[in-house]
Amino acid sequence: MSAPILVIEDDPLLNQQVCALLEKRGFNVTCVHDGEQGLTHALAHDYELIILDIRLPLIEGYEVLSQLRKCKQTPVLILSACGAEQDRIKGLSMGADDYLPKPFNIEELILRVEAILRRSQHTTQLTNSYVFEANGLLLNKRQLQAKFNDVQIEMTAIQFKLLWHLAENAGEALSKPYLYQQVLERQFSRYDRSLDMHLSRLRKKLIAVGMSAESITTLHGRGYSFNA
Repeated sequence: MSAPILVIEDDPLLNQQVCALLEKRGFNVTCVHDGEQGLTHALAHDYELIILDIRLPLIEGYEVLSQLRKCKQTPVLILSACGAEQDRIKGLSMGADDYLPKPFNIEELILRVEAILRRSQHTTQLTNSYVFEANGLLLNKRQLQAKFNDVQIEMTAIQFKLLWHLAENAGEALSKPYLYQQVLERQFSRYDRSLDMHLSRLRKKLIAVGMSAESITTLHGRGYSFNA
């Protein structure tokens, strides 16, 4: 069955274009034009992705996202003419999965939608599993234990959590705001170097047991990626 997607966009023409494009690609799309309808639909149905505008009538997009995150973790892609860095940080820190400023390239929108759905489906497959294993790396989430080629890797709980998030999203770029929210459980600040410190120490521990220095790659301007 095709993935159900909710589009919340008040611009009638853009709403129609995005919905038509997604339907053409085989997705099952619901389209609404204000935040109140959008929140009602988002809470009442199980969508695999919500595409959310910020400047909406009745209830703005940030409030829709805030209310949604109180009870659901449905992936959210923000579309907004507010392309300033602070707006992107705000959206991501509130729990959005990605942020695409207007005007945007249609092909880029599709690529981002597909990437979010892949990551979400992969995470769902791992949700009921407490073990990750790939190319000699073994992570046990219940025991907070990590091994590489049967060699124990001593690490803090935060370092394990960081590695787990990177590993379960292997090949995907995870942004700093996303990792701050998921791992450190606080909002991202450009002046806060905590995540950099944890990543640096984690890298050293992985290298010390024989893993490649490129196991965790820095993608400038995008975040970090784990190479399984």
